[in-house]
Amino acid sequence: MFFKKLKKTSVLLLSLFIIPTSVLAYSDYLIPGGENIGIQIETSGVIVVGMYDVNGKNPAMDAGLKVGDIITKVNDEPVASIDDMVSKINTSKNEKISISYKRDGQVKSTTLEIFKDENSVYKTGLYVKDSITGIGTLSFIDPETKLFGALGHEIVEKNTGVLLEIQNGKIFETNVTSIDRSSSGTPGSKNAEFYLDSEQGTISENTESGIFGTYTEELPNKKLYKVAQVDDIQVGKATILTVLEGQNVQEYDINILKLNNSSSQKTKNILFEITDKALLEKTGGVVQGMSGSSIIQGDYIIGAVTHVVVDEPTRGYGIFITNMLEEAEN
Repeated sequence: MFFKKLKKTSVLLLSLFIIPTSVLAYSDYLIPGGENIGIQIETSGVIVVGMYDVNGKNPAMDAGLKVGDIITKVNDEPVASIDDMVSKINTSKNEKISISYKRDGQVKSTTLEIFKDENSVYKTGLYVKDSITGIGTLSFIDPETKLFGALGHEIVEKNTGVLLEIQNGKIFETNVTSIDRSSSGTPGSKNAEFYLDSEQGTISENTESGIFGTYTEELPNKKLYKVAQVDDIQVGKATILTVLEGQNVQEYDINILKLNNSSSQKTKNILFEITDKALLEKTGGVVQGMSGSSIIQGDYIIGAVTHVVVDEPTRGYGIFITNMLEEAEN
């Protein structure tokens, strides 16, 4: 799962514009999620995740490159993957290559010295990554548009904290095999088998409010829940939908403690505690891989789980469903 530490300490469980509700195109009723999903994203460009010395030098550092930079071109030719990058380096006849890269939204360029080892393999001094795979939970499907939302927070590259720009992405079937329990200071996690060939949807957006895309399988035959506006949500009893074993979505009791409708807070809108004894016995609280789990109150879908409070894992945070839907519409 994808996570990042936050103050008191909280963890993301897998980086806008507010449009008036009256012009949004999402449906009034949604199919709730709860299904455990695999997530695979291929990035736009190649992310620098580390550096190493070559022949007593650090060529990447000498070139001014930093961890988190996204390489987009080699010798003025676009690169979309590590294979692209390696191919273009191997066809270079020079000991130096030109690199174009993105940093903080700006495009920059530099020259990188490369070295050939005794096996005629070029060494660049760069550790790079072009894709990421993990698990999370489906939050909703719009039955009219087949738009889906999941996670309730962004996916970042764990070594750099860089939000991943998507070139291609998909969600796919998984099977939860075990749970590592949460304890104070140590978030637990779901463990799952991946079925990469069992694609369920394509991902088009990775945003601070979740990942979004098109569900490509037959729609689940499930009860529809009305989209809750903020004024519809109450402090008190609610439930979450999630998978703890296999592919079996179950409903578990929680208690909503506090609501935060601040315009500056887009993901930690609902503070809740788990009250369900079966869930607590199995997980010890909120665990990684649970993010995106639908939050239900009465006949409303009100949000999705996003964070665990690390030093008190029976508590967690959720995002308002309207915040996810508004981001999905942009």
